[in-house]
Amino acid sequence: MTLLIGLTLFALAVFLGIELISKVPPTLHTPLMSGSNAISGITLIGALVSAGSENSTLATALAFFAVVLATVNVVGGFLVTDRMLSMFRSRRKPDR
Repeated sequence: MTLLIGLTLFALAVFLGIELISKVPPTLHTPLMSGSNAISGITLIGALVSAGSENSTLATALAFFAVVLATVNVVGGFLVTDRMLSMFRSRRKPDR
């Protein structure tokens, strides 16, 4: 029963996430990315705590997978944000 509730919550979260992100205008993507990075950092900490606790092998494997995905999300988010912010920097003309 607990697995069914967990899967139902996961499916609802995926559906809600897709609906919310698809409705965001392009001008708000950079602030949204920063907020997403902060949330992913919190997720990473929770996954690390879960991976370090002494649970079953399945729970540890899933927590490790969560650590990997959250790390990829945080690093990728910061790289994308840095690239987007670099587009707004003024380009210097070479000295002659």
